[in-house]
Amino acid sequence: MNGGQLIAQVLQVNGIRHLFTLCGGHIGPVYVEAARAGLQVWDVRHESTAVFAADAVARLTGLPGVAAVTAGPGVTNAVTAIKNAQMAQSPLLLIGGATATLLRKRGALQDIDQVSILESTVKYQARIHRLRNLTPALLRAMRISRQGVPGPVFMECPVDLLYPEATVREWYGKKNNKALSWMEKLRQWYINRHVGQLFSGVKNIDNQSLLIPEPDIPTHAVKEINTVIRALGVAQRPVLLLGSGAMLQPQLTPQLAHAVKKLGIPVFLSGMARGLLGRSDALQYQHHRKEALREADLILLAGVPCDFRLDYGRSLNRHARKIAVNRSRTELRNNLRPDRAICADPGAFLVDLEKTVTGLPNWSDWKKILQDRDSARETEIEQMASRPVNGINPLELFRSLEQALPDNSILIADGGDFAATAAYTLRPRKPLGWLDPGVFGTLGVGGGFALGAAVCQPDDYIWIIYGDGSAAYSLAEFETFAKNGLKVCGIVGNNGSWEQIARDQVHLLGSETAVRLPRTDYHLVAAGYGAAGERVDTLDAFSQAIQRAIISMNQGVPYLINAMIGSTPFREGSISI
Repeated sequence: MNGGQLIAQVLQVNGIRHLFTLCGGHIGPVYVEAARAGLQVWDVRHESTAVFAADAVARLTGLPGVAAVTAGPGVTNAVTAIKNAQMAQSPLLLIGGATATLLRKRGALQDIDQVSILESTVKYQARIHRLRNLTPALLRAMRISRQGVPGPVFMECPVDLLYPEATVREWYGKKNNKALSWMEKLRQWYINRHVGQLFSGVKNIDNQSLLIPEPDIPTHAVKEINTVIRALGVAQRPVLLLGSGAMLQPQLTPQLAHAVKKLGIPVFLSGMARGLLGRSDALQYQHHRKEALREADLILLAGVPCDFRLDYGRSLNRHARKIAVNRSRTELRNNLRPDRAICADPGAFLVDLEKTVTGLPNWSDWKKILQDRDSARETEIEQMASRPVNGINPLELFRSLEQALPDNSILIADGGDFAATAAYTLRPRKPLGWLDPGVFGTLGVGGGFALGAAVCQPDDYIWIIYGDGSAAYSLAEFETFAKNGLKVCGIVGNNGSWEQIARDQVHLLGSETAVRLPRTDYHLVAAGYGAAGERVDTLDAFSQAIQRAIISMNQGVPYLINAMIGSTPFREGSISI
């Protein structure tokens, strides 16, 4: 039994179906044995993609996403994606290779202190020194990844624990003691003793003992439910903010959507909660959130931190009653003095709230005010979409895409200005139909998120909304999509600019330094990786390209639409600090 087999056994028993990796000599047995155990192994072109894909799987399934990367630069290449998973509260297991145990700190290839590098980015980490410790540590790590506030964990596995014992002994130079000097015999004795300790005491464990128990999740009390019921009963202008923190149990999504509709509280959805109520629902509002929060007399924050997106709490009416529900005790009170702070799973809380409450007001007058504002903003956007620009108007492009998207679509936002514009104009078709990086604002998630979404929902169409800046981070993954026949289409908003930065930088600093890009033929790059695609310069051409993209994806050929867009003032002043 080698370390690769032990890892594969634990993953397979606990329902992990996918492993994302980029090959490396330090970790070969991990992905080879995983494939032998029946897991689907997805090899990619950058370690960050492997971790982003595992992140997406975690968000869509609730199980830990798993990535394996080689030692040294393999691990360091994964750090940004691991930090993104931590801030997005995604349960994730990163398995990192490491140099052989006898060669640590002796100048071996890719030997660095990986544990110290990852210390601030993970909930738990372990460096394995004996093979018998591997399974218990792995079970502990995977359990911790889902406990309380979910997050990533890291397992460092030295190469001499992953390969078979006979192979390891050959590496260390098994020799005939009769021909050795006493010093060489002493060295060989030490090596044999060390290898014996590496592999000693490993016991076969039955599959039942390998099952990870369900995670401990903070739960609410009945009195906390009753507190919210009383507050809703007297509120005249309530607002429910529902974010990614309410979506940490994807299996609850149908019940959560039902609960939100039945409660009837005017709701603004953000992050992973976008699409919870489908493409359109009278209860959901898209625009003028800031105004609603300033006028509300009751604000219910369900899985929404009071961070820069809420202007550090300044957007909230200071006279309103505020109730926060969050798994994180830190987020419950950060920039906020709630009247009631409930440390519990927000999704489960809302489901139980709906089951308990009766006879709530319908708040029809308040909803009409919000709806009128929404309609007025939609009219403004329609007018801005009709304005001519030097290229396709991005607002007009997204309005066209909104009408063409199939119902079984998942949207991936990877970019600044272009992706944020999409958030104002595209409506996810279904729960868990929208993925964005989250509070870290990481560029480069597109390829990995698309891969993770495609393997979880192979019948869905996966659409990556790329800015032309962010596209370059993961265009190489079109090779991954192509060789696996995945239904992925990238839409690049190409205006030759890091637009979100450029718009304000030029205004404030009077300089275009470092914010301009060539209008690259990204569709030809994708074609070089085995995909198909085209450049479009008009809205009509874009609309036709969408239909060709759908046909191509149905044939197992991913697509990339390189849309020549113009600049608009739609999101002026959007730099977040």
